[in-house]
Amino acid sequence: MDVHGRDLRYFAAVAEQLNFTRAAESLFISQPALSKQIRALEQQLGAPLFDRDGRAVRLTPVGTALLPHAQRMLAAWDAARGDVEAAKAGQRATLVIGISTSPGRGLLPAVRSRFAAAHPAAKPVLRQIGWVDPSAGLAGGDADVAFVWLPLADAERYEWLVVAREPRVVALPETHLLARHDTVEFADLLDEPFLALPESARVLRDYFLAVDERGGRPPVIGGEISSTEETYESVLNGDGVVLMAAGNAPLVAHAGVVVRPVRGVSASELALAWRRADDRPLVRGYIAACRAALAGSAGSGGSPPRTK
Repeated sequence: MDVHGRDLRYFAAVAEQLNFTRAAESLFISQPALSKQIRALEQQLGAPLFDRDGRAVRLTPVGTALLPHAQRMLAAWDAARGDVEAAKAGQRATLVIGISTSPGRGLLPAVRSRFAAAHPAAKPVLRQIGWVDPSAGLAGGDADVAFVWLPLADAERYEWLVVAREPRVVALPETHLLARHDTVEFADLLDEPFLALPESARVLRDYFLAVDERGGRPPVIGGEISSTEETYESVLNGDGVVLMAAGNAPLVAHAGVVVRPVRGVSASELALAWRRADDRPLVRGYIAACRAALAGSAGSGGSPPRTK
């Protein structure tokens, strides 16, 4: 027996109204069409569902037995249809990707192509977030995922996938005495004024001041920086030196500023981060695309991804 959901919906409407005319109006069909469909359903079942005596409509024992099952099936289908529509809307939605500086390293195009193949109706949007927010928009909900430098403040709120691990280098004016060296010892930088991220960057500010490598000696702060442009101008002006990831060196290594490797500090880590337990399809889809891009890079000799 193959009964269509439409037939059950017509039956339930009549059973609940006990009136063919009102049921037809609620279903936006004509009364003759409704009566025809009910008769067809009764023929399929091999038993009448309603007693009709010209003045009243009553359920037969067969109709009474069928009604609760029909109602449950219709409710389940309505719920399923709602979930399907929500999933379709999610596939068409915008995914905001927070960045403070471009991840570079060929990563964004590789992730974008894989994400687009899996979610062609989705719209990924890059949003530039100032360095005052080291979470690149995640903390305040301005981004769905974000490329961030570790460590993250309030780390328990997030999960992340490390996408690059690079040595830290130092940017300094080309006239600086240490600019003559091919490699700079961090011990030689301890008394130098440093450019610092805004205080709101918290643990990340301390990390790029290399607080853990100073043996308890506080850093000398020569100024605060909140963008790549400010970094270049401040170094050029002699306000201070600055540590950064090697991959970001080209952003400031312009006329008057040089970048040198630093010995005595740990490597920096760039990560794709998202809010913990965020299971939205597009968020998970972007994470999967990033993993696939990194796996492809590892297959070509790059480093395998690490997740936290």
